[in-house]
Amino acid sequence: MKFSILKTAFFVCFLFITCSFAQDYIVGEGDVLKIMVFNHDDLTTITRVGGDGTLKFPLIGEIEVGGLSLNKISDKIAVLLSDGYIVDPQVSIFVQEFRSKKAFIMGEVNRPGYHVLSGNTTLLELLSAAGGVTREAGDKATIKRKTSGGAQEETTIMVDLKGLLEQGNTLLDVPIMDGDSIYVPKAGVFYVTGEIVRPGAYKYEESLTVIKAVTLAGGFTGIASKGRVRIMRKVDGKEVLIEKVKMDDLVLPEDVIVVPESFF
Repeated sequence: MKFSILKTAFFVCFLFITCSFAQDYIVGEGDVLKIMVFNHDDLTTITRVGGDGTLKFPLIGEIEVGGLSLNKISDKIAVLLSDGYIVDPQVSIFVQEFRSKKAFIMGEVNRPGYHVLSGNTTLLELLSAAGGVTREAGDKATIKRKTSGGAQEETTIMVDLKGLLEQGNTLLDVPIMDGDSIYVPKAGVFYVTGEIVRPGAYKYEESLTVIKAVTLAGGFTGIASKGRVRIMRKVDGKEVLIEKVKMDDLVLPEDVIVVPESFF
């Protein structure tokens, strides 16, 4: 008798923890669910959610579950079983295969395309599933998400990838929803030429100043004219020469920083 009570208590505790963890997952077409009823092993069922959002269960038949969480489905089945079949049924549900939730990621990732969202998936987990970002990836990611207002309405979420990936700011690790489209753009570049240690093209980052750009390029040579640095910049499709550049001036993508030779 005591063992039976302990067994029941353990099952209820296990069921509570499992359902609490999975309560936010909304099932959909293609998900494979394992449904169990305590002390009724003959009712254990593994079933796939159909395209119409229904599944089949013994004694009850078809049940509409599309758009419901695992907790809600457990409650629904328990209520239906209580109606003349089982007294106080305890129902637990687990997802055996996740197939209904997908997100599309493109741009500077190693494996772009559709990825299945296995339960509650964050941006960091999706980037990992996509093989990580490439070396050319920019510092921002754009998430396009359809709103409940209709298929044509969507919202845009901008994520600081540098803060997430390099600084480990978990507050930026936003949850990914079914149907999200994520774009990781290619980073902008800037160029440094003239009397510089390592002239060439470099990856652009926000709030980049002239002195930081010069430092990234190895610094000035011994004959550089530090006071006559210029920037070639495209403005409305035309090249503009900016003179009397200060070291704390901001650099823009595609800028060419020119460091001339000193006259002395």
